[in-house]
Amino acid sequence: MKSIRSSFTKTKIATTLSMILCGTTFPVVAAEEAMMEEVVITGIRGSLTRAMDVKRNSYGVVDGVSAEDMGKFPDTNLAESLQRISGVSISRRNGEGAEVTIRGFGGDKNMVMLNGRMMPAASVYGGGTGAGGARGTATRAFDFANLASESVSSVNIYKTGRADTSTGGIGGTIDINTAKPLDTEGFVATVGLKAVKDTTNRTGDDITPELSGIFSFSSDDSKFGVALSFAHQERDSGVSSVKVNGWNIGTWDHETAVDDNKGLYSFAPGVVITNEPDDGQLYARPDDLRYAFSDIQRTRNNAQLVLQWAPTDSLITTLDYTYADNEITERRGTSTSWMANQNSIDEVIFDGGSVVASPLYISETTGPRDQAYEQELRQQTDTLKSLGFNLDWAVNDQFTLSFDAHNSTMDSLPTGPGTSGEIAATIGAPTQMAHDWNYGPDVPLYTMDLDDCATIIVDGAVVPRGNCNGVNDAGDVGSQVVRVFYADQTTEITQFKIDGSFAFDNGQFDFGIDSREMESQARKSDRYMAMGDWGIAHVGDIPDGLLQDYNLSSFDDYDTSGSFQGGFKGNAEEIGQALIDIYGTEENGYVLAYNPAFSDDNTVQEDTLAAYLQVGMQGELGNMPTNVLIGMRYEKTDVTSSTQMRVPKYLAWQDNNDFQTVRFDDAQTVTNTESYNNLLPSVDFDIDLVENFKARVSYSKTIARAGYTDLQSDVSNFSSGGGSTLNGHIPTADSHNPNLIPLESDNFDMSVEWYFAESAYVSFGVFEKRVKNFVGTEKVDSTLFGILDATSGPRAQQAEALLNEMGEGVDNTSLFVMTAILDNPDDFTGDPKDEYLVANAEAVAFNYDIIPQAGDPETIWQVSKPVNNKEAKIHGIEIAGQYFFGDSGFGIQANYTMVDGDIGYNDGADPSISQFALLGLSDTANLVASYEKYGIQARLGYNWRDEYLNDANRGSSKNPVYVEEFTQIDFNISYQVTDSLNIFAEGLNLTGENRRDHGRSKTQVEYLEDLGPRYALGVRFDF
Repeated sequence: MKSIRSSFTKTKIATTLSMILCGTTFPVVAAEEAMMEEVVITGIRGSLTRAMDVKRNSYGVVDGVSAEDMGKFPDTNLAESLQRISGVSISRRNGEGAEVTIRGFGGDKNMVMLNGRMMPAASVYGGGTGAGGARGTATRAFDFANLASESVSSVNIYKTGRADTSTGGIGGTIDINTAKPLDTEGFVATVGLKAVKDTTNRTGDDITPELSGIFSFSSDDSKFGVALSFAHQERDSGVSSVKVNGWNIGTWDHETAVDDNKGLYSFAPGVVITNEPDDGQLYARPDDLRYAFSDIQRTRNNAQLVLQWAPTDSLITTLDYTYADNEITERRGTSTSWMANQNSIDEVIFDGGSVVASPLYISETTGPRDQAYEQELRQQTDTLKSLGFNLDWAVNDQFTLSFDAHNSTMDSLPTGPGTSGEIAATIGAPTQMAHDWNYGPDVPLYTMDLDDCATIIVDGAVVPRGNCNGVNDAGDVGSQVVRVFYADQTTEITQFKIDGSFAFDNGQFDFGIDSREMESQARKSDRYMAMGDWGIAHVGDIPDGLLQDYNLSSFDDYDTSGSFQGGFKGNAEEIGQALIDIYGTEENGYVLAYNPAFSDDNTVQEDTLAAYLQVGMQGELGNMPTNVLIGMRYEKTDVTSSTQMRVPKYLAWQDNNDFQTVRFDDAQTVTNTESYNNLLPSVDFDIDLVENFKARVSYSKTIARAGYTDLQSDVSNFSSGGGSTLNGHIPTADSHNPNLIPLESDNFDMSVEWYFAESAYVSFGVFEKRVKNFVGTEKVDSTLFGILDATSGPRAQQAEALLNEMGEGVDNTSLFVMTAILDNPDDFTGDPKDEYLVANAEAVAFNYDIIPQAGDPETIWQVSKPVNNKEAKIHGIEIAGQYFFGDSGFGIQANYTMVDGDIGYNDGADPSISQFALLGLSDTANLVASYEKYGIQARLGYNWRDEYLNDANRGSSKNPVYVEEFTQIDFNISYQVTDSLNIFAEGLNLTGENRRDHGRSKTQVEYLEDLGPRYALGVRFDF
């Protein structure tokens, strides 16, 4: 395919700069005449050659990926393609590339642009991450799962800072470039149809469709052009997963933990402890073990319309509209075996020898108590809309001006019933008499003893806790609570840019101004409705037909035959509505189930005005050609953070360690402002030491702004700390800090590149980033909003005294039960000590809530607040290369990246202290083998990412979360049947690699996903 266009005569440096600034993927040919002919090589080799030319001809360190042909990007997921670039790694959601990490910096610290324009980010969906997963927080990280790749012509990654680039990418800047109609002659079109099989699917369609197309037309005189692209993709998939809700870390002391029974474990008399930790050693206790299934349906629609008009040879105008919509529906269910920890742990086997003693086996005998089977429905839709206008004017052969404006919005909105994001119907069977957990295997196992004839006394009557038929079935299940969660984020960016460029002999001078207004609003809330409540007051209250038997211990890649084989499955919204029909009254307000009443409504607005100057010069040093680019960018940013917040009234104490935050109906408004300035220099220098051998050195200062959540003005995440303050639990809350300033990084790069053959090169580079203003955490003790503490008031103190008189251990459970008895004298009319013995044995007290009242002390909260107080260094090595073996058709592409930092997580550190650690640092490797000849194209890709730290302060014990190493192998092959017809097949994650996260030791599993391969067959028609 050939494209012939008229162009102005430019110097080589001007042409190269134009290529980089405009994002074109065509090879640069120096123009000696008014007419310039460009020959575009298609296919795998052409794609890699164009990416190589971008790398070779750019100032600084730039890597890219180019389409193999119109409508044919190397991968259907953009993130999956970008991971094959050295220094780039990705995170996955449901086995699909989502966010991009560049040189150790995650998605929220990288800038994503579409055709040179900063794109907004919004994503609050938490699919597969546990209860309340849709209650996400506001993010700056762009989710590449929202964009199909068919309309993308190239993606460039700028790893070094540039004065003419919008700020925000401290790791790097990703510029996604789409096709323009005046880039090609006449009418061209391609249509693709694909059938996809996801091997993890259980309930959806086994085969789902994908349809895409690109249509481009330009007039004979190249004055007018129009391009339309679209993509429709459906995917049905399933995930089996394991999660532990939290790991508690303490310091072992035999006397405290065993003799006094006041450690993390509440031991039964005669407990057997194997491999007991040493005194002073950290040890761990899990809260629970939960198996889960997820059935997920995703529908993604993308479209772009581009109109171009060139009224004269010197003027081109472009109007474009981009639309992307990603709708996700997830049905999820769990089987949760939670630890009562009430003088009930009769055996523990620790692993022995590790920094943190972790349990391999735990046995607990207590009952009857519940085995939970929560059912969830999550629905969220992410929508990107971007309208832009561009005018390029070549004033003369030396001077060009460009004006660009766009308004872009990204919405991540709940789209479930009543605009909910998640409905969770928490149910359970209170028939469990004993259970145990085996945390030794990759997938922990659990078993239990069940008795559906066990009884308790309710209102003086003996009531069975099941249907007493000797079978674990739906008749043993009763309701607990129904919760409705809401979360949304809307981000809007309005940006205007004027760029100028003046070419002179052996150089070019660039300048410009950039005005950007960004506003991001994030809201969330939860609606809590007690049905049978946590004590399951009414077994069998779920109507017949709403629950089906379902084995949650069904994993493809793991042997879970040693686990309890059972569970239930039902539609959360149907169960929830049925329970509301039973328990809802005007008094409790449950009849208004879908009432968001947002508890958090936060808006962060950033107005930025920037100006830059940049000069590029071409010369020689000792007869060696050189290029140098020197730039300076100045930015002024004004931040306004405002919050509409429903202030908490109190925390209702619901059982031993469960609390509900109850809020006032009316919201209060809080507003804060901040301003800051940044001066950002950059210098890029390269030299051709010998022919085809280039050396580079670069320096730049870049910034990345604090996360939207950190900049909010609200106070959130009110937590009891896990129990009564009388027992030493510390209530916590999180505040935010609108006065945070951006991270600043001084970046140093050095590299050498050898272009030793056509379409072939090897490169070696080193880099270092010296970053300051990392966000750490400051903790202060404070009262908040006059909230009282029921767990240490006169009632709780009286309960403690009575328990001591009885010789009962004062733990959270016993204290709650006795306090509930004292708080409800009309229901517990006897001597509190006698009532306690009955109520404690039969869990009657768990049907009561304890509300703070006058006389209770004010709660002293440990408030965590983000502050700019950390510095760190990140350094690494990048090795890359590609080679094609003559005319054989075979080629190879490979790279390896090593990334490290000077601050890591200390697994043996005090669990009460928050740690600052660098997240996302991991070595990565890629190897892609290809073949292209006789109409056949084939690629076999190998991607590896080493273990990395994903979180440094999970839960009350400030735990790490490590994502274990991951390997993915992909393959695709196509055959060009005719000039217009191409058939292809592809396979992703061929070996079905899984995801596993762990805490301070590998035994402490945090999260595991059992994933599988995806296959596709397709056909493309070119016109």
